[in-house]
Amino acid sequence: MKWYLEEGIGEHRAIAVTGGKMVSTRIHWPGELLAGEVAEAVLQSRASGSSRGTAQLPGGEQVLVDRLPKSASEGASLRIEITRPAMAERGRLKCALGRPTELPTVSLSLAKSLASEGSEPEIVRRFPVPGWADVIAEAIAGEVSFSGGSVIFSPTPAMVTIDIDGTLPPHELALAAVGPLAETLHLFDLGGSIGIDFPTLQTKPHRREVDEALDTALADWPHERTSMNGFGFVQLVSRLSRKSLLHRAAHSRTGVAARLLLRQAEQVQEPGALLLTCNPAVSAHLTSDWQSELARRTGREIRIRPEPGLALDSGFAQAVPL
Repeated sequence: MKWYLEEGIGEHRAIAVTGGKMVSTRIHWPGELLAGEVAEAVLQSRASGSSRGTAQLPGGEQVLVDRLPKSASEGASLRIEITRPAMAERGRLKCALGRPTELPTVSLSLAKSLASEGSEPEIVRRFPVPGWADVIAEAIAGEVSFSGGSVIFSPTPAMVTIDIDGTLPPHELALAAVGPLAETLHLFDLGGSIGIDFPTLQTKPHRREVDEALDTALADWPHERTSMNGFGFVQLVSRLSRKSLLHRAAHSRTGVAARLLLRQAEQVQEPGALLLTCNPAVSAHLTSDWQSELARRTGREIRIRPEPGLALDSGFAQAVPL
Protein backbone atom coordinates (compact mmCIF):
# COMPACT_ATOMS: atom_id res chain seq x y z
CA MET A 1 0.00 0.00 0.00
CA LYS A 2 1.37 3.41 -1.02
CA TRP A 3 0.17 6.84 0.07
CA TYR A 4 -0.11 9.84 -2.25
CA LEU A 5 -0.68 13.40 -1.04
CA GLU A 6 -2.13 16.43 -2.79
CA GLU A 7 -1.41 19.73 -1.04
CA GLY A 8 -4.46 21.51 -2.41
CA ILE A 9 -5.82 24.98 -1.81
CA GLY A 10 -7.39 25.06 1.65
CA GLU A 11 -7.06 21.30 1.93
CA HIS A 12 -4.42 18.60 2.09
CA ARG A 13 -5.78 15.22 0.98
CA ALA A 14 -4.15 11.81 0.86
CA ILE A 15 -5.11 8.44 -0.53
CA ALA A 16 -3.67 4.97 -0.09
CA VAL A 17 -3.48 2.88 -3.25
CA THR A 18 -3.25 -0.89 -3.54
CA GLY A 19 -3.39 -2.74 -6.84
CA GLY A 20 -4.24 0.43 -8.73
CA LYS A 21 -7.26 1.11 -6.50
CA MET A 22 -7.86 3.77 -3.84
CA VAL A 23 -8.46 1.97 -0.55
CA SER A 24 -8.10 4.62 2.19
CA THR A 25 -8.20 8.40 2.56
CA ARG A 26 -7.05 11.15 4.90
CA ILE A 27 -7.95 14.83 4.82
CA HIS A 28 -6.73 17.91 6.69
CA TRP A 29 -7.72 21.54 6.42
CA PRO A 30 -4.66 23.70 7.26
CA GLY A 31 -5.20 25.63 10.46
CA GLU A 32 -6.92 22.74 12.23
CA LEU A 33 -5.18 20.74 14.94
CA LEU A 34 -3.94 17.24 14.19
CA ALA A 35 -3.75 14.37 16.66
CA GLY A 36 -0.14 14.02 17.76
CA GLU A 37 0.67 17.74 17.82
CA VAL A 38 2.34 18.93 21.01
CA ALA A 39 1.95 22.54 22.16
CA GLU A 40 2.39 24.77 25.18
CA ALA A 41 -0.87 25.83 26.83
CA VAL A 42 -2.28 27.57 29.87
CA LEU A 43 -4.70 25.80 32.18
CA GLN A 44 -7.79 28.00 32.34
CA SER A 45 -10.22 26.07 34.50
CA ARG A 46 -10.35 22.94 36.61
CA ALA A 47 -12.97 21.69 39.02
CA SER A 48 -11.65 20.89 42.48
CA GLY A 49 -10.38 17.32 42.65
CA SER A 50 -11.01 16.65 38.96
CA SER A 51 -8.41 15.18 36.62
CA ARG A 52 -9.93 17.15 33.74
CA GLY A 53 -9.81 20.81 32.86
CA THR A 54 -9.75 23.31 30.02
CA ALA A 55 -6.56 24.74 28.60
CA GLN A 56 -5.97 27.45 26.03
CA LEU A 57 -3.43 27.23 23.21
CA PRO A 58 -1.43 30.30 22.09
CA GLY A 59 -3.80 30.77 19.14
CA GLY A 60 -6.80 30.90 21.47
CA GLU A 61 -8.25 27.44 20.82
CA GLN A 62 -9.71 25.64 23.82
CA VAL A 63 -8.63 22.07 24.61
CA LEU A 64 -10.29 19.71 27.10
CA VAL A 65 -7.36 18.14 28.94
CA ASP A 66 -7.50 14.78 30.74
CA ARG A 67 -5.07 13.15 33.20
CA LEU A 68 -4.10 16.45 34.82
CA PRO A 69 -1.58 16.06 37.65
CA LYS A 70 -2.79 17.12 41.09
CA SER A 71 -0.25 19.94 41.12
CA ALA A 72 -1.67 21.66 38.02
CA SER A 73 -3.65 24.73 39.03
CA GLU A 74 -5.52 27.38 37.07
CA GLY A 75 -3.14 29.72 35.28
CA ALA A 76 -0.34 27.14 35.19
CA SER A 77 1.58 26.48 31.99
CA LEU A 78 1.60 22.94 30.71
CA ARG A 79 2.56 21.07 27.59
CA ILE A 80 -0.21 19.01 26.00
CA GLU A 81 -0.47 16.44 23.24
CA ILE A 82 -3.57 16.69 21.05
CA THR A 83 -5.47 13.41 20.87
CA ARG A 84 -8.44 14.63 18.82
CA PRO A 85 -9.23 17.94 17.08
CA ALA A 86 -12.37 19.97 17.74
CA MET A 87 -15.49 18.36 16.25
CA ALA A 88 -18.64 20.13 15.10
CA GLU A 89 -21.99 18.65 16.05
CA ARG A 90 -25.52 19.78 15.47
CA GLY A 91 -25.87 23.01 17.45
CA ARG A 92 -22.50 22.90 19.20
CA LEU A 93 -18.74 22.48 18.89
CA LYS A 94 -16.90 19.85 20.92
CA CYS A 95 -13.51 21.09 22.07
CA ALA A 96 -10.31 19.44 21.00
CA LEU A 97 -9.00 16.78 23.40
CA GLY A 98 -5.51 16.55 24.85
CA ARG A 99 -3.38 15.27 27.69
CA PRO A 100 -0.25 16.49 29.51
CA THR A 101 3.06 15.30 28.07
CA GLU A 102 6.81 15.71 28.42
CA LEU A 103 7.34 15.32 24.68
CA PRO A 104 8.92 18.26 22.81
CA THR A 105 6.56 20.64 21.05
CA VAL A 106 5.75 19.69 17.47
CA SER A 107 3.46 21.08 14.79
CA LEU A 108 2.18 18.58 12.25
CA SER A 109 1.08 18.65 8.63
CA LEU A 110 -0.78 15.77 7.01
CA ALA A 111 2.47 14.62 5.41
CA LYS A 112 4.27 14.61 8.77
CA SER A 113 1.31 12.91 10.45
CA LEU A 114 1.37 10.06 7.94
CA ALA A 115 5.16 9.82 8.19
CA SER A 116 4.92 9.52 11.98
CA GLU A 117 2.74 6.44 11.42
CA GLY A 118 5.35 4.87 9.14
CA SER A 119 3.66 5.84 5.87
CA GLU A 120 5.87 8.24 3.90
CA PRO A 121 3.51 9.81 1.33
CA GLU A 122 4.56 10.83 -2.16
CA ILE A 123 3.51 14.43 -2.79
CA VAL A 124 1.86 14.72 -6.20
CA ARG A 125 0.00 17.39 -8.15
CA ARG A 126 -2.72 14.90 -9.07
CA PHE A 127 -3.58 11.48 -7.67
CA PRO A 128 -2.46 8.60 -9.91
CA VAL A 129 -5.85 6.87 -9.72
CA PRO A 130 -9.38 8.27 -10.13
CA GLY A 131 -12.10 8.23 -7.52
CA TRP A 132 -11.61 11.18 -5.16
CA ALA A 133 -14.61 13.14 -6.45
CA ASP A 134 -16.75 9.97 -6.33
CA VAL A 135 -15.88 9.34 -2.67
CA ILE A 136 -16.68 12.96 -1.81
CA ALA A 137 -20.02 12.65 -3.62
CA GLU A 138 -20.84 9.48 -1.64
CA ALA A 139 -19.89 11.19 1.63
CA ILE A 140 -22.15 14.15 0.80
CA ALA A 141 -25.00 11.81 -0.15
CA GLY A 142 -24.33 9.56 2.85
CA GLU A 143 -25.04 6.54 0.70
CA VAL A 144 -23.03 3.87 -1.10
CA SER A 145 -24.85 1.58 -3.52
CA PHE A 146 -24.05 -2.02 -4.38
CA SER A 147 -25.82 -4.63 -6.48
CA GLY A 148 -29.15 -5.26 -4.76
CA GLY A 149 -28.91 -2.66 -2.04
CA SER A 150 -27.24 0.32 -0.40
CA VAL A 151 -25.36 1.30 2.74
CA ILE A 152 -26.78 4.51 4.27
CA PHE A 153 -24.65 6.55 6.69
CA SER A 154 -26.13 8.98 9.24
CA PRO A 155 -23.77 10.83 11.60
CA THR A 156 -25.34 11.67 14.97
CA PRO A 157 -23.81 13.22 18.13
CA ALA A 158 -23.62 9.80 19.77
CA MET A 159 -22.42 7.65 16.88
CA VAL A 160 -22.51 7.09 13.15
CA THR A 161 -25.50 4.91 12.35
CA ILE A 162 -25.49 2.73 9.26
CA ASP A 163 -28.59 1.22 7.69
CA ILE A 164 -28.46 -1.66 5.24
CA ASP A 165 -31.31 -1.45 2.76
CA GLY A 166 -32.16 -3.31 -0.44
CA THR A 167 -34.29 -5.74 -2.37
CA LEU A 168 -32.35 -8.96 -1.75
CA PRO A 169 -33.56 -11.53 0.80
CA PRO A 170 -32.35 -10.51 4.29
CA HIS A 171 -29.55 -13.06 4.58
CA GLU A 172 -28.21 -12.36 1.10
CA LEU A 173 -28.54 -8.60 1.62
CA ALA A 174 -26.59 -8.68 4.87
CA LEU A 175 -23.74 -10.68 3.35
CA ALA A 176 -23.65 -8.57 0.19
CA ALA A 177 -23.38 -5.38 2.26
CA VAL A 178 -20.33 -6.45 4.29
CA GLY A 179 -17.75 -5.82 1.54
CA PRO A 180 -18.99 -2.33 0.50
CA LEU A 181 -19.43 -1.41 4.17
CA ALA A 182 -15.86 -2.37 5.08
CA GLU A 183 -14.44 -0.57 2.03
CA THR A 184 -16.34 2.61 2.87
CA LEU A 185 -15.17 2.67 6.49
CA HIS A 186 -11.65 3.05 5.07
CA LEU A 187 -12.61 5.46 2.28
CA PHE A 188 -14.58 7.75 4.61
CA ASP A 189 -11.83 7.39 7.26
CA LEU A 190 -14.46 6.67 9.88
CA GLY A 191 -13.78 6.15 13.57
CA GLY A 192 -15.49 6.31 16.94
CA SER A 193 -18.71 4.51 17.76
CA ILE A 194 -20.58 3.04 14.79
CA GLY A 195 -23.91 1.23 14.89
CA ILE A 196 -24.92 -0.99 11.96
CA ASP A 197 -28.55 -1.96 11.42
CA PHE A 198 -28.47 -5.11 9.30
CA PRO A 199 -31.69 -6.84 8.21
CA THR A 200 -33.13 -8.98 10.98
CA LEU A 201 -31.91 -12.55 10.59
CA GLN A 202 -34.01 -15.21 12.23
CA THR A 203 -31.43 -17.96 12.67
CA LYS A 204 -28.22 -18.00 14.67
CA PRO A 205 -26.25 -19.71 11.84
CA HIS A 206 -27.13 -16.83 9.51
CA ARG A 207 -26.12 -14.26 12.11
CA ARG A 208 -22.89 -16.15 12.76
CA GLU A 209 -22.14 -16.18 9.03
CA VAL A 210 -22.43 -12.39 8.88
CA ASP A 211 -20.22 -12.05 11.98
CA GLU A 212 -17.56 -14.19 10.32
CA ALA A 213 -17.78 -12.14 7.12
CA LEU A 214 -17.30 -8.96 9.18
CA ASP A 215 -14.28 -10.48 10.93
CA THR A 216 -12.65 -11.15 7.57
CA ALA A 217 -13.59 -7.83 5.94
CA LEU A 218 -12.49 -5.71 8.93
CA ALA A 219 -9.34 -7.64 9.80
CA ASP A 220 -7.10 -4.67 8.89
CA TRP A 221 -9.28 -2.02 10.57
CA PRO A 222 -8.43 -1.70 14.31
CA HIS A 223 -11.65 -1.95 16.29
CA GLU A 224 -13.76 -3.83 18.76
CA ARG A 225 -17.29 -4.96 18.00
CA THR A 226 -20.30 -6.80 19.30
CA SER A 227 -21.77 -9.88 17.69
CA MET A 228 -24.97 -9.39 15.73
CA ASN A 229 -27.97 -9.48 18.05
CA GLY A 230 -31.38 -10.92 17.26
CA PHE A 231 -32.51 -7.62 15.69
CA GLY A 232 -29.60 -7.43 13.27
CA PHE A 233 -27.67 -4.74 15.17
CA VAL A 234 -23.86 -4.67 15.37
CA GLN A 235 -21.78 -2.02 17.13
CA LEU A 236 -18.22 -1.16 16.16
CA VAL A 237 -15.88 0.98 18.25
CA SER A 238 -12.56 2.31 16.97
CA ARG A 239 -10.28 5.14 17.99
CA LEU A 240 -11.58 8.58 16.97
CA SER A 241 -8.61 10.86 16.36
CA ARG A 242 -9.62 12.96 13.32
CA LYS A 243 -12.56 14.19 11.29
CA SER A 244 -13.86 11.79 8.68
CA LEU A 245 -15.01 12.70 5.17
CA LEU A 246 -18.54 11.90 6.32
CA HIS A 247 -18.26 14.29 9.26
CA ARG A 248 -16.97 17.11 7.05
CA ALA A 249 -19.67 16.50 4.45
CA ALA A 250 -22.37 16.60 7.15
CA HIS A 251 -21.13 19.66 9.06
CA SER A 252 -19.06 21.63 6.51
CA ARG A 253 -20.74 20.81 3.23
CA THR A 254 -20.13 24.24 1.70
CA GLY A 255 -16.46 24.06 2.63
CA VAL A 256 -16.17 20.58 1.13
CA ALA A 257 -17.86 21.74 -2.08
CA ALA A 258 -15.64 24.83 -2.37
CA ARG A 259 -12.44 22.84 -1.96
CA LEU A 260 -13.59 20.22 -4.46
CA LEU A 261 -14.27 22.99 -6.98
CA LEU A 262 -10.80 24.46 -6.44
CA ARG A 263 -9.27 21.02 -7.01
CA GLN A 264 -11.21 20.66 -10.25
CA ALA A 265 -10.12 24.14 -11.34
CA GLU A 266 -6.44 23.33 -10.78
CA GLN A 267 -6.75 20.39 -13.17
CA VAL A 268 -8.35 22.20 -16.13
CA GLN A 269 -6.04 21.68 -19.12
CA GLU A 270 -7.58 23.88 -21.83
CA PRO A 271 -6.13 27.40 -22.28
CA GLY A 272 -7.94 30.56 -21.22
CA ALA A 273 -9.25 32.19 -18.08
CA LEU A 274 -10.71 29.96 -15.38
CA LEU A 275 -14.44 30.34 -14.82
CA LEU A 276 -15.82 28.77 -11.63
CA THR A 277 -19.61 28.38 -11.76
CA CYS A 278 -21.17 27.46 -8.42
CA ASN A 279 -23.93 28.00 -5.89
CA PRO A 280 -23.75 31.48 -4.29
CA ALA A 281 -22.97 29.93 -0.89
CA VAL A 282 -19.95 28.21 -2.41
CA SER A 283 -18.79 31.36 -4.24
CA ALA A 284 -18.98 33.25 -0.92
CA HIS A 285 -16.70 30.57 0.55
CA LEU A 286 -14.03 31.12 -2.12
CA THR A 287 -11.91 33.66 -0.24
CA SER A 288 -9.71 36.19 -2.01
CA ASP A 289 -6.66 34.34 -0.65
CA TRP A 290 -7.85 31.09 -2.22
CA GLN A 291 -8.57 32.82 -5.52
CA SER A 292 -5.13 34.44 -5.49
CA GLU A 293 -3.50 31.10 -4.79
CA LEU A 294 -5.47 29.48 -7.63
CA ALA A 295 -4.30 32.26 -9.97
CA ARG A 296 -0.70 31.77 -8.83
CA ARG A 297 -0.77 28.00 -9.28
CA THR A 298 -2.44 28.05 -12.69
CA GLY A 299 -1.12 31.33 -14.08
CA ARG A 300 -4.65 32.27 -15.13
CA GLU A 301 -7.23 34.95 -14.59
CA ILE A 302 -9.92 33.69 -12.19
CA ARG A 303 -13.60 34.46 -12.68
CA ILE A 304 -16.44 33.45 -10.38
CA ARG A 305 -20.06 33.09 -11.55
CA PRO A 306 -22.66 32.44 -8.83
CA GLU A 307 -25.53 30.28 -10.08
CA PRO A 308 -28.45 30.05 -7.60
CA GLY A 309 -29.95 27.01 -9.32
CA LEU A 310 -26.91 24.81 -8.73
CA ALA A 311 -26.72 22.38 -5.83
CA LEU A 312 -23.87 23.06 -3.38
CA ASP A 313 -21.78 20.19 -4.72
CA SER A 314 -22.55 20.71 -8.43
CA GLY A 315 -20.11 23.55 -9.16
CA PHE A 316 -17.78 23.20 -12.11
CA ALA A 317 -14.67 24.85 -13.52
CA GLN A 318 -13.93 25.49 -17.19
CA ALA A 319 -11.59 27.44 -19.41
CA VAL A 320 -13.15 30.46 -21.19
CA PRO A 321 -11.69 32.97 -23.69
CA LEU A 322 -9.76 35.87 -22.18
